[in-house]
Amino acid sequence: MAALLSVSARSAGLTLPAAVHRDLVAYAQVLGKTTGQTAPEPSKLIVPMIERFMATDRAFAKARRDRAAQVAGGSAEKSG
Repeated sequence: MAALLSVSARSAGLTLPAAVHRDLVAYAQVLGKTTGQTAPEPSKLIVPMIERFMATDRAFAKARRDRAAQVAGGSAEKSG
C-alpha cells in the first residue's frame, strides 16, 4: 500500500468525452493567445487543472484535515 502513496509520477490513460476534448483544445488556444505564446498541448493542461481543482475544493480540504487529525490522534493513542 505504501508504494501507492509514493511521490513519484504515475501514468494514467483516460478517455475524454468529445465535448470535453473540444473544450480543452479551445481552452489551450485561448490560454496561448492570452499569454502570447503558442497554445500548449491540451493533454498538458489536465494535471495542473486537476491540481488547481483539488487545491480549491473546500470539502476536499476539510476531509483531508479531518483524516490527518484522525491519523495523528490514532498515532498518539498507540504511542501513549
